[in-house]
Amino acid sequence: MKVLIACEMSGRVRDAFTALGHDAWSCDILPTMSPGQHIQADVTKVLDWDWDLMIAHPPCTYLSNAGARHLYPKGILNPDRLQKGLSAKELFMALFNAPIPKICVENPTPSKVFELPPYAQTIQPWEFGHPFSKRTCLWLKGLPPLMPTDIVGKTESTKVAGNWFNKGGKERQINRSVTFQGIADAMAQQWG
Repeated sequence: MKVLIACEMSGRVRDAFTALGHDAWSCDILPTMSPGQHIQADVTKVLDWDWDLMIAHPPCTYLSNAGARHLYPKGILNPDRLQKGLSAKELFMALFNAPIPKICVENPTPSKVFELPPYAQTIQPWEFGHPFSKRTCLWLKGLPPLMPTDIVGKTESTKVAGNWFNKGGKERQINRSVTFQGIADAMAQQWG
């Protein structure tokens, strides 16, 4: 199967599909963090390359409900933030509406202001072998829901200040964008 992992620089999901014999490619405007098939480009330029499956991880900074407080600081609409959110929605929708038969777009809970389509399901890292809570929404086309593979008991929130997931100024965003290995493996095993 020819698989596009959109907006992924870590290579984690790409490598999970590659390990199962798929022709998997990551694509991001940044270089990959691990060796493998990677297209360093604007992902919208490669959406029509006859992919069978795409898993997309578009930037969530301006779409996420967690960032909504920056949209209305002190109760006043921030027009710059609104415009960035609308641009982020445009990329999200380009991915969601791509000419690819099987699509998964993942993001955190979105701010209602941007009126994204309804998501199909939510998943948690603790459902895939990682003792952490980090609610992730999946928008699915042509794919079944992702089924849990290894439910673990006690969990730690990834929102806790100072924990491993939130350390490092510039590195924080990169750390938070890397897909948990258990989720990457489940995607490859169930959707590959």
